[in-house]
Amino acid sequence: MISIGTRRETALHRELKYSYTGLDGQTEVEVAGYVADGMNAGGEYIEVQTGSFAPLRQKAQKIAALGRLRIVYPVIVNKYIEVFDAEGTRLYRRKSGKHQTPWNLFDALVYAPELPLVRGLAIEIALVDAEERRVRDGKGSWRRGGASICDRRMTALHERICLKKPADYHRFLPFANGERFTSALLAEKAGIGADLARKALYVLAKMGLAEKAGKEGNALVYSIAGKKIRKNSRNKSNKPTTT
Repeated sequence: MISIGTRRETALHRELKYSYTGLDGQTEVEVAGYVADGMNAGGEYIEVQTGSFAPLRQKAQKIAALGRLRIVYPVIVNKYIEVFDAEGTRLYRRKSGKHQTPWNLFDALVYAPELPLVRGLAIEIALVDAEERRVRDGKGSWRRGGASICDRRMTALHERICLKKPADYHRFLPFANGERFTSALLAEKAGIGADLARKALYVLAKMGLAEKAGKEGNALVYSIAGKKIRKNSRNKSNKPTTT
């Protein structure tokens, strides 16, 4: 039975859904036994994903087999936090010191590294500002002092980075052909954490863009892959999207 899961949808998710489907598009479209977030006027299916891509592993492949699919992943560049008490009175508003970058895509993609290889599927990073509403109800994480996150909403959309084909992911490999590198060197060059660099290299290796070239102590050494990028054997009837 198809279930339209809009009850737990955040304002951020909803705002992006309507932004990408447009005035002439549709929302909550049934396809391949699933419900896509929408379809734009050009006939492209839209799926907004704010967390891990693991739930999309099967869904995305089945939808892309029937038509073009764009997965929209929001990256929060600037986050503002509003904290309320249990009665709804706002206590304060502040700007978070945490800032995401396009590299945070790999936090989600590490759970489904095969998706960029699916024909007819594009992944689009939406760089946004967002406001997060928290309520001090004693039920949230101890890191937030027991405050629960109630909602997130978009306050600005800065830029869209569309990754249509595997070769577009070379932007995440700031090295020359023949150059050897580790996740630590990638972290240094990209200005990201070590864990995120390892996730990125794991995904890029699964895609056939990077390959293991040995070890330095306990660290894996990589190089730019010289072989052809592997392509998903499914969806052979789909042509790469040109939008």
